[in-house]
Parts: sequence; structure tokens; C-alpha cells
Amino acid sequence: MRIGSVLENQKIEKRIAITPDIAKKYIALGFEVALSEKYGEHLGFKDKDYKELGVEISKDEKEIINSADIIVQLGLLSDDNLLLLKENQTLIGVLNPHINKEKIEKLSKKNINIFSLEMLPRITRAQSMDILSSQANLAGYKAVIESFANFEKAIPMMMTAAGTIPAAKVLVVGAGVAGLQAIATAKRMGAVVFATDVRMASKEQVESLGGKFLTVEGSENLETEGGYAKETSEDFKKKQEELLAETLKKIDIVICTALIPGKKAPLIIKENMIANMKSGSIIYDLAAIQGGNSAFTDVDKIVVKEGVKIMGEANILNKLPVSASNLYSKNVLNFVTNLYDKEKKKVNINLEDEIIEKTLIK
Repeated sequence: MRIGSVLENQKIEKRIAITPDIAKKYIALGFEVALSEKYGEHLGFKDKDYKELGVEISKDEKEIINSADIIVQLGLLSDDNLLLLKENQTLIGVLNPHINKEKIEKLSKKNINIFSLEMLPRITRAQSMDILSSQANLAGYKAVIESFANFEKAIPMMMTAAGTIPAAKVLVVGAGVAGLQAIATAKRMGAVVFATDVRMASKEQVESLGGKFLTVEGSENLETEGGYAKETSEDFKKKQEELLAETLKKIDIVICTALIPGKKAPLIIKENMIANMKSGSIIYDLAAIQGGNSAFTDVDKIVVKEGVKIMGEANILNKLPVSASNLYSKNVLNFVTNLYDKEKKKVNINLEDEIIEKTLIK
């Protein structure tokens, strides 16, 4: 069996799907590994590092794709490379089937096995493959670092002979994996941290990290069976808005992480709320690429409204590509190991396996 990967479009994606450590593990499993030239050079992984492990390095992306049984990527291949895919090949990545519906439908008609890893079920056995969690964890951390770097005051409380500097107040909107890491990071750096989430199960997790959980009076637990947030009622939204509007008046930094899988991000922080925030405050919107949780979020731009800086990037993980690649490539290895029949040396599409059934795009 041959596994291959080609370099992503560097303008939008700096992560890679196979690091040298993971290439070594694929080879130990009996795979041949083929990568494009300078595949990991931008991350400090030289071609010679791969070659010494037995990886084939090629200038010819077409040949890598043509000869691979399994192709692993971050996102969907370029249009030209998609045309090269043929029957019975397997493509694995974060393929955004809702956005790339037409392209993926064409691939399905060619009998190509397409697995999109963001559709992994939230079950114990899939945790080692959970790319959403591993990447969101880093994103939550980096969002705090970026927002603190743009905040023009000290973060922790400082008591000096000249007077006391109060600790910055941080609000984390959405207490999933990214939100919990944001809470932990902000708390470690000395901020006073508040958090809100529609899932009441998050309250205990927030408080265990030292955050203060903001509860909407009479709220219900708005959580799907898969552990994700679901859309809220109009009554809940109204109560949430009132609570947020009052809270935001005293907040210095907001980290937005609220997402609903497969849908536009919910608009949570509205124009009137921002107008009442303190000048010099920061909103960092991790949901920017899906429309944003804030009224003025503009991807890859810093928008200033009423003295408040609103930030959001298309891919914050491009600022942590080495760490993100290490985790992502390990997630993918675990997925491939589950998919691969070592005895028969072939991909085993076992639809009785929930992991395979949920991620396979039919």
C-alpha cells in the first residue's frame, strides 16, 4: 500500500499531513510513503529528513497522486489534482463537504473513497483521531496570545508603589475545546475570566479552570447527542443578549469560539453591545471564517469600532503550523490505522464501524 501527500496552497494553509515522525510510523506499518519536494521545508522538516526514513520525495505531484492508494491532506486538493484521482483511491482530509459539495459529489461518482475528518463521531474510540479537538485546543490558546498582544494594558493585577493595575477581564463565548483552552490560558496569564455557553454541562468544566460561568436564567441544556451546541430558541437568545450586554460593559477582552457544525456561526455580539464596550477593548473571533460571532468581524482584518478592536483570521493555526501539524498528522495516522487491514494490505470500508460510517462521504 502506498500513501501520498502533496504540499497545500501555502497562501492559505501552512500545516502538513505527514511529519517525519509519522512517516516513520507509516513505514513501520508496511506503507510506502511519497511526498512532494520541499513538503515540510517551511516548517523545518528537510527533504533529507524524510529520505533518511525511506520516504520517496518527488517533484512530480501528478505521479504522487496517480500512484497513491491513500492520499492524506489538510483540505481538498486543487482542481487540477482532483481530476487525477481515480477509482478505488482513498482521499482523507478536512474536506468541508457542505462548502465543497459539488466537487465531492463528482469524486463520489468516480468511486473514490472520501473521508472528511471533521465528521468524526464524538465517541471514546475516536478521541485519538479527533482533529477538531486537537486543532481547536491550539486555536483557543493562540487566540488569547494574539488578543493579549494587541491589548494595550497589562493582563495580571500588579501592585506597585505607584498604585495598583487591575487584572484584565476576559469573556470567553463558547466553552468547547477552544473555549476551555482559552479560559485556561487567560487564567494562567493572570486575567479574571468569565465564560458563557448554551450547554449547561460546560459550567463545571469552566469553574474547574477558575472561570466564572455566566448562566442565563431558566436556561435549558442546549446540547446535541454528539456533544455539540445546537441552535437556541428566540426567548433564550433574548435573555442571553441582555446578560451579555451588561457583562460586556466591564470586559476588556472577548474570545469568541461559538460554532454550530455545518452552519453559519451564530451572531452573538451585536452592534449595540460593542458600542457600550470600553474603548481599547479587544474581540478575537475564532468563528470568523464561518461568518463570525461578532457584528463587525472581517476575516484577516482588524476592524476598529467605537475604539474596540475586532480581530479574526481565516486560519489562526498558520501561526502555530509545527505544533498543529504534529497533532494533525498523528490524528490522521490513527484514522488510517483503523481503516487499514494489515493482513490483507488494503483499505477496509467497514460500515459497521461508526468511525468509518460517519466520516465516509457517500
